[in-house]
Amino acid sequence: MLAGRSTILPVNLAAHPVVASLTPVFLLIGAGYLAGRRQWIRADAVKDLSNLVFLLLIPALLFRTMSVVRFETLDLRPIMAYFVAALGLLAAGIVWRGFSCRSVVMALAGVFSNMVMIGITLVELAYGKAGLVTLLTLVSVHALILLTVASVVLELAAARQSRRAGGEPPHLLATAWSAIRGALIHPIPLPIICGLLFAQTGWALPAVVDKPLQLLGSAFGPLALVLVGVSLARTPLQGHWREALWLCASKNLLLPVLVGLSAWAFGIRDLPLTVMVVAAALPIGANVFLFAQRYQVVQELTTASMGLSTVLALFSLSLVMLVMSAL
Repeated sequence: MLAGRSTILPVNLAAHPVVASLTPVFLLIGAGYLAGRRQWIRADAVKDLSNLVFLLLIPALLFRTMSVVRFETLDLRPIMAYFVAALGLLAAGIVWRGFSCRSVVMALAGVFSNMVMIGITLVELAYGKAGLVTLLTLVSVHALILLTVASVVLELAAARQSRRAGGEPPHLLATAWSAIRGALIHPIPLPIICGLLFAQTGWALPAVVDKPLQLLGSAFGPLALVLVGVSLARTPLQGHWREALWLCASKNLLLPVLVGLSAWAFGIRDLPLTVMVVAAALPIGANVFLFAQRYQVVQELTTASMGLSTVLALFSLSLVMLVMSAL
C-alpha cells in the first residue's frame, strides 16, 4: 500500500499555467501599491512615468508585435463577437438606469476593460505571441468603438439635459468627430496600424531597429503594472460600496460570460475564445474616469469602482482563466 501511495504525486499548484501567469502580474501591482503607500514614487512623478509608458514603451511593443502580422492571418470574428456583447451590455446598462450622463458613464464602467496596462502583459505571459496578436487586434479598435459610442450617447444625454434646463445643446457631430480623431491619433491604435501596414510590405525590421524596439517593449510590462499599483494606492475605496460592487460584477463577471456566449455563437473556439473572454474579465480601465471628470458625474464612484475592480480581479480573473483552461 505504501509503495502504491508513493506513486501519487501532489498537484504543483504553482506550476499551473494560470497561476504562473497571474502571479507575476499581481506581484508587480503589489510592489507598485507598496511604493505608492510608502511615497517612494511621488504623485508628481506618476504623470511623467505614465507618459513614458504610453508615448515610448507601448508604441515600441505594439509596432514590433504587429510588424510581422499579415492581414490574411487575422480573424475578425472574435472582435465582432466581443462588441456584440459589450455594446449590448452598454445599452442594457443605460436603459436600466435611465438615459442620463450619469447612467452612461456607469454603463461604460461596466464594459470598458483595462486591456493595455494589465491585459497586454497578462495575455502575453499566459498565451504567448499568438494570444497577444489576437488581443492587440481587439485593442486597436476597443477604445475607438466604445469611447466613440459613449461620446455620442453622452452628448445626446447632455443635449437632452441642456434642453430641459433651457440652455444651448452641444454640437453632436463636432464631438463625435473629435472622439474618432482622438481615438485614431493615439499612441495605442496608431502603432498597431503602422505595424500592420509595415508587415504587408514583406520587409523585416533591421536588427539595429528591431533590438531597441524589443528592449523598449520588454520594459513596458513591469513598469505599467507597477504604475497600476501606485495608482491603486492613491485610489479612495471608501464609500459607494454597493454601487461599486454592482459595476465590478458587471465588468469582472457578467461581461466575460456574455462575450463567451457571443463568441461561441459565432463559432469561435480555442485560443481566440479564451483571449476574448479573458479580455472581457479585465478590471475597469482608466478612460472611464476621464468621462466622469469631463461630464462632472459619479467621479468618486468611478474612482472607487476602478480600484475595487482591480482588487477583485485577483480572484475573478483567476476564476475566469481556470474555467477557460478547463474547457
